[in-house]
Amino acid sequence: LMIAILFVGTFVAFLNNTLLNIALPTLMTEFSVEASTVQWLSTGFMLVSGVLVPASAFFITRFTNRSLFIFAMSLFTVGTALATFAPEFWVLISARMIQAAGTAVLGPLLMNIMLVSFPIEKRGAAMGIFGLVMITAPAIGPTLSGWILEHYTWRVLFGMILPLAILTILLAIFKLKNVTPNKKASLDVFSLILSSIGFGGILYGFSSAGSKGWNDPLVYGTLIIG
Repeated sequence: LMIAILFVGTFVAFLNNTLLNIALPTLMTEFSVEASTVQWLSTGFMLVSGVLVPASAFFITRFTNRSLFIFAMSLFTVGTALATFAPEFWVLISARMIQAAGTAVLGPLLMNIMLVSFPIEKRGAAMGIFGLVMITAPAIGPTLSGWILEHYTWRVLFGMILPLAILTILLAIFKLKNVTPNKKASLDVFSLILSSIGFGGILYGFSSAGSKGWNDPLVYGTLIIG
């Protein structure tokens, strides 16, 4: 049950990653923004995830898996609620950033819990299911998004995820146990800054190349710096 709770939470978070891609043209019309601006709903999500994933090792070592999962899912849920009722585009962008902050921790956390929870001979099967979640959730996102946009408003993309996220938090509060070992770890702040600039520069450079072109100084400059 504990692993199932973690899988559901991670599946919902990963599904949200690609759910919005098909809705970008609709959001351009809704908020009267240009393509280069609305693209930040996806680019910003990737940037925050890329920066926080390296730091997740510290969080997993320092804090219990129960408190970390509940906190990460709570962040994701708050971001989802903000996105559902976002009155302005900047609110929607902020909501996506908050969602990304929660999602970035969930994948590494689930992998660590599985390695501790399963004996060696069953880890292969567990990792296979984990891989299935990581692949399936983003894969069905665009298809599901297209069907929803055809019949409902874009807000349903977030609204349908919200009850699942809340249910996952409630189940985690009552059923989740601490299984991963913890110790007092110090955060290498300088390395975190370097990795943030590095991953952020590479992600921003590649994501901006489509709109600005490879010859733009901002594109190849951020790539080189990254």
